Amino acid sequence: MGPQATKPRQSTKLGLGGEQVEGRQAVRELLLANRREVREIWMASDLDPAPVLDDIRELAAEARVLLKLVGRGKLDAAARTGAPQGVLGFARPIPEVSLDELIHTKPGLPAPFLILSDGITDPGNLGALLRSAECAGVTGIVLPQHRAVHITPAVTKAAAGSVEHIPMTTVGGLPTAIRDLRAEGVWVIGLDERAEKPIWDLDLGARAVALVLGAEGPGISRLVRERCDELVSIPMRGRLSSLNVGTAGALACFEVARGR
Repeated sequence: MGPQATKPRQSTKLGLGGEQVEGRQAVRELLLANRREVREIWMASDLDPAPVLDDIRELAAEARVLLKLVGRGKLDAAARTGAPQGVLGFARPIPEVSLDELIHTKPGLPAPFLILSDGITDPGNLGALLRSAECAGVTGIVLPQHRAVHITPAVTKAAAGSVEHIPMTTVGGLPTAIRDLRAEGVWVIGLDERAEKPIWDLDLGARAVALVLGAEGPGISRLVRERCDELVSIPMRGRLSSLNVGTAGALACFEVARGR
């Protein structure tokens, strides 16, 4: 271990991403989940003692993952977020599952509860959404291959480790994916601030559900809106007319969880 560390090469292939993990909680969950190969961990040599750092050291040792102490300048130069908290992880990309696998859960498990991202490009919003989704019991995430953020270091940090636990897939186009979901009996709900029906009035039962969330500003696209089974909104009582997608998604996820 020492300050001579060289940042591992990353894959240039398209996919979910997630090769570089930044932040203490995110790196801890990366090791704890043991879902993908971890190449090495970097830890700044000037960190004050903390229980989460002890956890990372112990988990790295148990998994036989190389842990390197590096200078703060070298670590910050390799980081791709503004506050990596003195810890970086380098791993294989997040494993991707198929849409069919997200639809057909194993017998005895609850019906699928999926989140579809329609053009969300802000890493902080997607990361916050993934964190809330995991806490609310979401069983899968569907991301478009194009014109949407995937699992960047900023996403993994904001998600606080949730990316290690939620199955995810990418699709060529959401309208086609929604068609396939509906054909399999999944009820597709679009969150649209213009919808007259409030989300509180949904009658969900135990059915399979897919919740579609759009980007701030444009919201969900016209084609996606037309393919949804139902459109709902979050009633607003204040002077502001909208919420960011991370906050709106958190409210919607827990409302769906409550209804199920």
